[in-house]
Amino acid sequence: MAAVRPEPVEPSDTRLRLDTVAELAEAPAPAGEGAVTGPVVNLWRAGLDVVPAEVWGRTDAEVLILADNRLAEVPDAIGDFTRLRTLDLGHNALTAVPDRIGDLTGLSDFLYLHDNRLTALPAALGRLHRLRYLNVGDNPLTELPDTICDLTGLLELRAQGCRLARLPHRIGGLSRLRELRLRGNSLSELPDSLTGLRELRCLELRGNRLERLPRPLAALPLLRELDLRGNPLAEVPTWLAELPSLEKLDLRWTPEPPARHLVDVLERRGCAVYF
Repeated sequence: MAAVRPEPVEPSDTRLRLDTVAELAEAPAPAGEGAVTGPVVNLWRAGLDVVPAEVWGRTDAEVLILADNRLAEVPDAIGDFTRLRTLDLGHNALTAVPDRIGDLTGLSDFLYLHDNRLTALPAALGRLHRLRYLNVGDNPLTELPDTICDLTGLLELRAQGCRLARLPHRIGGLSRLRELRLRGNSLSELPDSLTGLRELRCLELRGNRLERLPRPLAALPLLRELDLRGNPLAEVPTWLAELPSLEKLDLRWTPEPPARHLVDVLERRGCAVYF
């Protein structure tokens, strides 16, 4: 599932840009899971401090791009866009997300909230049961709301470069999750409930504060890539050899090297081990 961010339209007049993008959206789109169909409103890098009033009349939009502007807030009217499949609010100056984002129950493709100034996420996010991709990275978040574990359609969760000290205990409820990217946080422990992530392929934990790994992680049947770079692990557990699908284990910049036996077992299976 590739991220879809339409290219910006050149005219500098905002009204003209909205009209032009609406016309472009009527053109046939390529078939496939990532294709953009239906009305698109694209105001990427439009130099906006506030969202133009015309936008709030476009509740027929299925894709709304407001990324790379200077937006400090998004009004409650965002909740009227019930046909949205993709919403991009990344690379702005948002300090809060309105609770009405939970009304976007048709949001099924992508929600970008990364690179803002968010210190908390609304519990209402948990109502987006159809959402498949969520990026909240590069925000000063110290925790994720427990309701994020209700996003039962989620395939990819990105929360890199935040200040997370813990994960929700129910995170194992994200039973369809394939990628969990948590690089550059302050995690010192992982909940045992991670074993519920039976579809997980990629677990990125680089640059955290982990001294140990929970033994139940060995039960992840499809995990292919485990990135533990830069964690102060007291030891590299030998049970990592029990991960049946592991293809890449990255242990660079950890204080203790893995046991030779572990490396031999994994490499004989075709797993690349870096340390």
